[in-house]
Amino acid sequence: MANLELRAKIDQACRVAEEFTKLYYETMDKRRHLISRLYLEAGILSWNGNGVKGNDRIQKFIIDLPASDHALVTLDAQPVLDIATSGQLTFIIQATGTVKYQEKTPKTFQQNFVVTAQGDKWKIASDCFRIQEPLNK
Repeated sequence: MANLELRAKIDQACRVAEEFTKLYYETMDKRRHLISRLYLEAGILSWNGNGVKGNDRIQKFIIDLPASDHALVTLDAQPVLDIATSGQLTFIIQATGTVKYQEKTPKTFQQNFVVTAQGDKWKIASDCFRIQEPLNK
């Protein structure tokens, strides 16, 4: 029975990842003024090494970034074990793709979210975004 429950949580994590990332990247690219609604009040963002805490500060930080256009290439998700989250339904979402800022050349990015259920909505507890630059330039 435990394997069936785990399989169901994994399937749910994958469905949530698809729905959530679609909403997140549409909001990021077209409606940034609403991005704070996707984060917990005490959410954390690490953007290319810049740390920001709190959904209002995160929104200000993101609004100040250049206009963007994200294209998702890969997506994966997994549930976080109940023992680590005190029974709160929580998923880790890993996304990769390309992002184009204004008229610049697209760059590869990697983003990891920890999302948690808040009633019938998913909120970001932690978000780590990183442009993937080659080590040897």
